[in-house]
Amino acid sequence: MTETTLAEGDLLAAVLVHVDRALDGMLATVRRLGDERVNAPTGLPAGNTAFQLVRHCCGVLEFWGGRVLADRPIERDRAAEFESAGTVAELVELVGVHRDRFRADLADFDGPAHPVGPLRERDLDRDELRTQAGILLHVYEELAQHRGHLDLTADLVTAGGLS
Repeated sequence: MTETTLAEGDLLAAVLVHVDRALDGMLATVRRLGDERVNAPTGLPAGNTAFQLVRHCCGVLEFWGGRVLADRPIERDRAAEFESAGTVAELVELVGVHRDRFRADLADFDGPAHPVGPLRERDLDRDELRTQAGILLHVYEELAQHRGHLDLTADLVTAGGLS
C-alpha cells in the first residue's frame, strides 16, 4: 500500500490517494482470486478476465501518464492487454512498476496547464481533457470504472460464471 500525504488544496495528492486506493483494491481482488482464477473466463460473451482488466489499467497509467502528461515515448499494445494472461505475482509487480512510473510522470504536473504530450485525434474535442488536471481526473475515472468491473468479474468467476 502506498501512502500519499495530503496538503489542503493539493489536487494532485488528493487524486493520487484515490488512484492508490483503486490500484490497492484491484490487487486485493486478484490476490483473493489467486492464480487459479485470475485468468478464468466470466462466461460473458467477449468478457475480460481479472488479469486482463488489471493489465489494461496499467496501460491506462502508461498512456495517459507517460504519453499525455509527461510526453514520454511509450510502447503500448492496447489490444494485447485484453488477450493477456499470467499470475497474480506478475500483476503485483506490473502494478508496482506502473504506479511508480505514473508518479514519476507527474513530476512536472501543472493542473491548469495543457497536457505536454499529444492527445489522440478522437480526444481533441473533449473539454475535460484540455488540462493536466482533467487528464489526471480521467485516469482516476478509468481506474475507478475498471475497479468496479474487476469486482463484478471476480464475483462471476467465484460463482462459477454465468449459466
